[in-house]
Amino acid sequence: MEIEEQAALTSGPDFWHTRAVADVPAIMVTDGPHGVRKQVAGEGHGLLDSEPSTCFPPAVALASTWDPALARRVGEALAQECLAMDVAVLLGPGVNLKRAPLGGRNFEYFAEDPILTGVMATEWVAGLQSRGVGASLKHFAINSQETDRMRVSADVDERTLREMYLRAFQRVIQRARPWTVMCSYNRINGVYASQHHWLLTEVLRGEWGFEGVLVSDWGAVVDRVEAVRAGLDLSMPGPDDAGDRALAAAVRAGSLPAAALETAAGRVEALARRAAAAARPGATYDAGAHHALARQVAARAVVLLKNDGGLLPLAPDEPSIAVLGEQARTPRYQGGGSSLVNPTRLDGALDAIKALAAGEVRFAGGYDDVEAAAALARESSVAIVFAGTEEETEGSDRTALELPAAHLALIEAVAAANPRTVVVLSNGAVVRTTPWDAAVPALVEGWLLGQAGGGALADVLFGVVNPSGRLTETIPLRLADHPAYLDFPGEQGHVRYGEGVHVGYRGFDAREQDVAYPFGFGLSYTTFSYSGLSVSTVDGGLLVRVTVANTGGRDGREIVQVYTSLPVSRVRRAPRELKAFAAVPLAVGESAEVELLVEAADLAYWDVELGRWVVEAGQYTVAVGSSSRDLRASATVAVAGDDERRPLTAESTIAEWFADPRGAAALTEAFAAMASAGGGMAAGVADPAMFSLMASTPLNRFAAFAGDAFGPATMAALLKAAN
Repeated sequence: MEIEEQAALTSGPDFWHTRAVADVPAIMVTDGPHGVRKQVAGEGHGLLDSEPSTCFPPAVALASTWDPALARRVGEALAQECLAMDVAVLLGPGVNLKRAPLGGRNFEYFAEDPILTGVMATEWVAGLQSRGVGASLKHFAINSQETDRMRVSADVDERTLREMYLRAFQRVIQRARPWTVMCSYNRINGVYASQHHWLLTEVLRGEWGFEGVLVSDWGAVVDRVEAVRAGLDLSMPGPDDAGDRALAAAVRAGSLPAAALETAAGRVEALARRAAAAARPGATYDAGAHHALARQVAARAVVLLKNDGGLLPLAPDEPSIAVLGEQARTPRYQGGGSSLVNPTRLDGALDAIKALAAGEVRFAGGYDDVEAAAALARESSVAIVFAGTEEETEGSDRTALELPAAHLALIEAVAAANPRTVVVLSNGAVVRTTPWDAAVPALVEGWLLGQAGGGALADVLFGVVNPSGRLTETIPLRLADHPAYLDFPGEQGHVRYGEGVHVGYRGFDAREQDVAYPFGFGLSYTTFSYSGLSVSTVDGGLLVRVTVANTGGRDGREIVQVYTSLPVSRVRRAPRELKAFAAVPLAVGESAEVELLVEAADLAYWDVELGRWVVEAGQYTVAVGSSSRDLRASATVAVAGDDERRPLTAESTIAEWFADPRGAAALTEAFAAMASAGGGMAAGVADPAMFSLMASTPLNRFAAFAGDAFGPATMAALLKAAN
């Protein structure tokens, strides 16, 4: 291709297509991730006007199933709809961590934990791409807030960056091989993601082996030439004729290597040809079957937070039910912004409850007429209050953790009027539940559940489905308790990730802080027991086996969670970290041995001194249970770990030299020689008090105290002997 043709290939001709150049076909990309948001063609239609498609539960709900196989099925279904709409790449999934509960786009993200996020997203991508539709893993990287998202610099240390905010990306890229990765708007330590050579080329391609197309988030490119130089392939949206000309001019002037542009254009061409080959003209999908799948996923996502006295499940012949709150009739089922899906149909919880209830069901909107709702509750055998957030959207963060005042007033009035009150929440991220939940015997976290969420909630309320959802983010007692509270959303163009690796539950646990409901928590209508835990090492990782039994009176599904800790460590760690999990269906009285693998890579931490992942040797504690704070059994196991020897330098301290066997031998010999020659300071280091004083002194500074006896020649000899 000519240089101008190559440049043209690296930008789109419009909002949703790649450019057709020569014999390279154009392909369509469109928003996801929980539905195919294909913009309606033609004049008179706005950006958010889209063709009908199945609105599956957003990631906040899908992740709460803790079921990778279910995520894969959703990916497969989305691919069928993409093929039917001639969409080649679906822009998702979003795998940014839920660093803070007020993040406006948290409903599109999976969890506050990178392992859970990575495992679920890997299967979603694998399912989508198995049917010939490409994924676009986003937003790369550290897009954990909407405030000032186009410019803010996420300032983060490398260990935190690697272990928390890049870990899920790495897992998905290396295991599912997404066709594309989308860079984020924000800056990372001062450099825009679209121009971050270290992030886009050295890490993503060099270390992780990514071979697909790097596409910008829409409007994220500040400088096309610098973006291509950093490794970006495709700038969206288009057209950007000025940027195309700038690229061609930079290549002709020699300020941009010709190979950089040629490589970017070649990747876009390869994507277009791959997608064109996978297209299925005339493809269709079964909208009814996809709605049924959406209902199954939604029901599995519901988290039962409280059920005092076994109020739930409701009996079908409950004499009279008061359903209160407009959200029961007019559901909030997704968030706002680019992921807004026009559903093929929409189920309301009110109608679904009426369909399952044999007794009388009466409704009141409640938020504007609390007294009428309370009166209706007082006259009914049970009251169900629907409450939740009113808007969560791309582009802005939430301003408070509390429910809207009108919703709180409704809950308080109804709970006072009827002791058998159930509260059902609809929200895209956690909300504060204290102190009002103390007066409510049953509390159901319903998230944003997609188009079939109303039916799914009714299924759970009446026990058609036994709830098995688990929290993927901690519910704090108050916002100020959260690890990110003091550093969110930043100021003056910077947000400091001051909590480091203690994101979410890691931070709460490290401070031994009480929470309302912990990470991984969720109740069931049955009970489970754990026994026979065994842990063995395999390929540098851990093989965990435990027997789980259904000891209650209903068939159910337990989410078995494995947490590890290393109490004695050379680096700062959280008290426990999720490393593996499994969704285990068990009939009444049934038991099963569950086998979970903790891979060596998932035990590793990022060593900033060595610049690589390291599995630290030591006695690890392995605990299994049904939440991060409900651990039923534990065992210790010795892990051999990796070679962690750090080369000694002149800047290494005396203590570090003595901690290293070779360094200790060399330094002991040198000090002995100096002492015999009358070097008092060297001899004095043998004294415990003197050693304590000098232990933190870098060896090259020790020369100031030791005089000529510890000159450059001695230092050079020591470094040679130690290394």
